[in-house]
Amino acid sequence: MPKWEDYKSEAKARGALAMELFVVRTRPTGDMGLVKATLPDHLAYQKEMEAAGALVMAGPVSDVTGDMMEAEGMIIYRATNLEAARALANGDPMHKVGARSYDIRKWLVNEGSLSFTVALSSQSVTVN
Repeated sequence: MPKWEDYKSEAKARGALAMELFVVRTRPTGDMGLVKATLPDHLAYQKEMEAAGALVMAGPVSDVTGDMMEAEGMIIYRATNLEAARALANGDPMHKVGARSYDIRKWLVNEGSLSFTVALSSQSVTVN
């Protein structure tokens, strides 16, 4: 198995983007009342991280069938390293109070595309 930095260097040498992001998979620890009570603070924190440029994307994920919501979520952070990303995750009120636990991984983004539409008159943005 190649070391992470070696793989990242090889990806860059191939012309891939090789943008390092951090993926947080978060799940309830059992007390859904605590999750619901902490939700406003969690959402405010997410908005703060977005404004600071640290939050790339976040939201809930379904179960493996795609039919049920199990209260799991995914957060993608932009950070200088794993320790900085872990500090962002630890700062989330859900994790601070123990309402949710998480694991975190580096993600090397190599391929893909994003497109969006900006409608000036309605002041809206649509991501496609």
